Amino acid sequence: MAQRVVLHIGTMKSGTSFLQNVLGENKAELAERGVLFPGRRWRRQVRAVRELIAYGGPGQPPMPPAGYWQQLVDEIRAWPGTAVVSMEYLAPRDERQIQRIRKTFPESRVEAVLTCRDLGRNVPAMWLESMQNGGVTGWEDYVAALGTRKDGTESTARFWRHQDVPTIASRWAKALDKGALSLVTVPPPGAPGDLLWRRFAEVLGTDPDAVGLDVRSNPSIDLPSALLLLELNRRFRPDGKGDLPPFYDRLVKHQVAKRGLSLREGGGQRLGYDDPWVRAKGEEQVTRLRKARHRVVGDLDELRPVPVPGLQPADVPAEDVLRAAVDALEIALSRWSRSRGLTEGEQR
Repeated sequence: MAQRVVLHIGTMKSGTSFLQNVLGENKAELAERGVLFPGRRWRRQVRAVRELIAYGGPGQPPMPPAGYWQQLVDEIRAWPGTAVVSMEYLAPRDERQIQRIRKTFPESRVEAVLTCRDLGRNVPAMWLESMQNGGVTGWEDYVAALGTRKDGTESTARFWRHQDVPTIASRWAKALDKGALSLVTVPPPGAPGDLLWRRFAEVLGTDPDAVGLDVRSNPSIDLPSALLLLELNRRFRPDGKGDLPPFYDRLVKHQVAKRGLSLREGGGQRLGYDDPWVRAKGEEQVTRLRKARHRVVGDLDELRPVPVPGLQPADVPAEDVLRAAVDALEIALSRWSRSRGLTEGEQR
């Protein structure tokens, strides 16, 4: 049985993809130093956590006896050192669900790491992410709804499930042993690129210099691409609540947006954000976290929002959105043709 099980629980848009890629690309080096990143690939952890959420609780079907979660548990139980599981869906779990996880590892110390970034950067980042997940709420309505927490499309409810750092931290700290929760703050813009990993490695208790950091990044889409996806999502979901097409996640989110539009040439018009409300909310979060006296690796002052430079949707010319649409069409057709095995000669 692993001595420690470290759960990296998020929050969303707090460098989680970077850390997951570092852990996944350096599995062998970490294992040599007593740290297990279980699963053949990180997607196994995603499937395991989704299974944990959907099965085994009150009113839910029983947990599959040989499913993804059990496979993950068996691998961790066979490891003598530290095991780390990284999945943002863990953050909103309630105390009952956290206790279920603890009971899965009765002989291990279960810890949680909550990476967190200031709301000033996370509000626009979460809206841009929502556009890649079928969101139909425009930027102005999204921001206006955050303060009231009222939104018929549930996008703001989802935001606070994953971004109410003091509440998430309090819930996990209460459910775990004393001192088993660590907050890791995301450094501000301009900080050394390896600083977040160094902070995370400090919690793991491993040498930060023993791994390579040349890993795939998770770039965001630019503002014209987001506005294009907003219109596409509204076409797919005209009532704002309907189901997305079954191909959306694979084709639109991953193929067109994350592996295409986020990398397109000629982009770069970024979404800007500066709001007295978000500065006040950030100060409130910092105050609550200081009173809670959680372990912090980094500096809580880094959670104070600062202005994010960029444009507003009204500033984006229609020609830029059209250019993004043409890029998206080119990406979709190119990948469709490759998937069909069409050669240049066949296309003629």
